[in-house]
Amino acid sequence: MSILSVNKLTKSFGGVNAVTNVNFKIEKGELVGLIGPNGAGKTTVFNLLTGVYTPDNGSILLDNGEQQKELRGEKPYEICKEGVSRTFQNIRLFKDLTVLDNVRIAMNQNVNYGLVSSFLHLPSYKREEKRLVDESLELLRIMELDQKKDELARNLPYGQQRRLEIARALATKPILLLLDEPAAGMNPAETTQLTGLIEWIQDRFNLTILLIEHDMSLVMKICKRIYVLDHGILIAEGTPEKIKTNERVIKAYLGEDVSNA
Repeated sequence: MSILSVNKLTKSFGGVNAVTNVNFKIEKGELVGLIGPNGAGKTTVFNLLTGVYTPDNGSILLDNGEQQKELRGEKPYEICKEGVSRTFQNIRLFKDLTVLDNVRIAMNQNVNYGLVSSFLHLPSYKREEKRLVDESLELLRIMELDQKKDELARNLPYGQQRRLEIARALATKPILLLLDEPAAGMNPAETTQLTGLIEWIQDRFNLTILLIEHDMSLVMKICKRIYVLDHGILIAEGTPEKIKTNERVIKAYLGEDVSNA
């Protein structure tokens, strides 16, 4: 079953085509890579999928198992409620809030108390607040950040900020997780740890994942299928083995030494 179906997705800025007639599908439970050179349109695709930009043309269909939902034209918070969450190439944490509060905020869309209960601090409000804290702490434990819960997010080392951003994305309870260059800025040891973490959380949370990444060792190891963009045009799709030997992909992006990735 295709959890995400993208058809003829197109976006231009000032007459420059950033994405042109892009088509792809992601099946439920897949971990799919989206790669290409800088400026290929990868992050633009993510911004279109999450409502940051509105497509000029095309459709974005999300299937949650009960119905198909057209995401084109939806606002980011509406798309998030439908089950699509993301991280960013440049980390966007609430840096002046604590690690715990960064995760708690992301859970607010799933609270089960009303305005009156919140104002009067009724038992239903207290129960829900305890649940939010408990679930937030569990996510931090999974990310090995529970001991940092009271620290300001800005004070975390870079690699831990990356993990906190993933924890915050998971807090929205997504069915589709978009990771925009999660290994950017990480050293080899951190990247190796992240590779295992992505595979683990996919299984633990029953997620479908679309991943943008320039680290080809990570992409080739964990992605079951890969799509390749160049100048906003989809030029290839297939397994890592197929992509590594695709002459057009090698010329546009990977280079002759990709077989060593």
